[in-house]
Amino acid sequence: MRVYLGSDHAGFELKEHLVSWLKERGHDVVDAGPAHLDPADDYPPFVLRAAEGVAADEGALGVVIGGSGNGEQMAANKVRGVRAALVWNVETAELARQHNDANVISIGARQHSHEDATRFVEVFLGTPYSGEDRHTRRIRMLSRYEESGELPPLP
Repeated sequence: MRVYLGSDHAGFELKEHLVSWLKERGHDVVDAGPAHLDPADDYPPFVLRAAEGVAADEGALGVVIGGSGNGEQMAANKVRGVRAALVWNVETAELARQHNDANVISIGARQHSHEDATRFVEVFLGTPYSGEDRHTRRIRMLSRYEESGELPPLP
């Protein structure tokens, strides 16, 4: 599976760990950066490139990483076609795929150990979308809004 990664300085160490871990498991890894640790860097240039990669590459998934993961999730969700979820435990990583067909997860490197964050990624990559009608209906509503700007009708 192709996996795109992007981070900022706060997520750099975890990103480097995940790049190696993913490659060891046979994944095709696209590292959107940063290439080196710069304590003054900003996350948007790296995260947006990772998210754009996922959006343009059917079947690919992505991982974006920062200190808390909040800004990175917000940035990734600005890219049309991306459904990014902030994950903080195994269950949220699993549900992001099962219920939301998320194609990107965001992780706060300052919030989790490398071991826990790696497990989140493992679960995310290994969990399929459920395809349940109720979830598909909701995702379609969001996709239509993203395309047209029109709100879904009220029930």
